[in-house]
Amino acid sequence: MSAEPPNSIVAALSFVGHCGGAVKSLPGFQKGRHTLPTAVTPATSAFLAKLCEAELTERAESFFQRAREALAYKRRELSLSVSSPSALLTAKDFAFEIVYSLEPDDPARYLVTHTLRDLRDAEIARRPEFDSVFAGVFTDLAFALRKGVRVEAVIDLVEALDDDSGLAVAYPSDCRDCTLTVPGVAAEVRCTGASLDLVFPSAGSPAELLDGFAAVRAAFALSPGLASLLG
Repeated sequence: MSAEPPNSIVAALSFVGHCGGAVKSLPGFQKGRHTLPTAVTPATSAFLAKLCEAELTERAESFFQRAREALAYKRRELSLSVSSPSALLTAKDFAFEIVYSLEPDDPARYLVTHTLRDLRDAEIARRPEFDSVFAGVFTDLAFALRKGVRVEAVIDLVEALDDDSGLAVAYPSDCRDCTLTVPGVAAEVRCTGASLDLVFPSAGSPAELLDGFAAVRAAFALSPGLASLLG
């Protein structure tokens, strides 16, 4: 069984990672002059965009240079666009986006979301030089499913397995989503119906997350119904 996600089932593949900190720690924040946000509004989001611009520009430029050197891209094969609070690195093989936002539950803190998407093919993510550019960045591996699935059906498939399968599922009463735990895999598998996401406890590289996917796919082989989700 291939360790790569099948295009016939997966419409889009993305790697997502998060980090962040206190708004007051951003270089643009001036104590005594600026006030910490207490809510997420257009005004406070615009305020964050001004505060994070220097840090965002430096972060994005660092990824640009690392990708250019590691993957030997020429000028026409790689470009960077920065418009705070976001930046987009576009290469011939992928797109990488960095977005700053305020934490909804604690607006005095900010969140940085890194998203690697639009890969020409998943095999690129296994190249050592590619992996080195994004080492330790991502915690989530997200699959947008072409046809979608019924969450209730996924739950029923797991609950129909023998106890010794090791697969377990948790879900709210309205079954809007479900979370599976897989033996030997640190990641939780979250199914929303439209997507299947692997959420890892610590950040890793694209290749490391794909290895986790391969283990989940092997575990799903216990059930023909679950196996069909991943090809």
